[in-house]
Amino acid sequence: MSFLLNIDVPDVALATTFYTAAFGLTVGRHFGADFVELLGWPAPVYLLTKPAGTLGAGSDRRRYERHWTPLHIDVVVDDVDAAVARALGAGAILEAPARDAPYGRIAMLADPFGHGFCLLAFSAKGYDALVGE
Repeated sequence: MSFLLNIDVPDVALATTFYTAAFGLTVGRHFGADFVELLGWPAPVYLLTKPAGTLGAGSDRRRYERHWTPLHIDVVVDDVDAAVARALGAGAILEAPARDAPYGRIAMLADPFGHGFCLLAFSAKGYDALVGE
């Protein structure tokens, strides 16, 4: 079993620029002007142009200001501070600066399209540091 990561965006060209600059992903394939495959993570990322206001799920309409979702991406990196600087340089929005936690170091950000993500560097124990808390 495997998975694909699909990210709806209002402008696939702008999203391609952001995700390649922020995370070092590379363009795999273009499927027309509104659908791009990005490679470089364990799962391929598909950027899909979906205009704001179009029907998303149920009766919820797509919106690209910052929004809450129960699912977000944690990007595991070697150096959170360097990754934050790179993401900010690409246009990310810092929501919570990097902080140390028992499991490692984490920062919370959003992409230019309102999707939240975290940058995370695990400590030697990682999540095992939370066992027994």
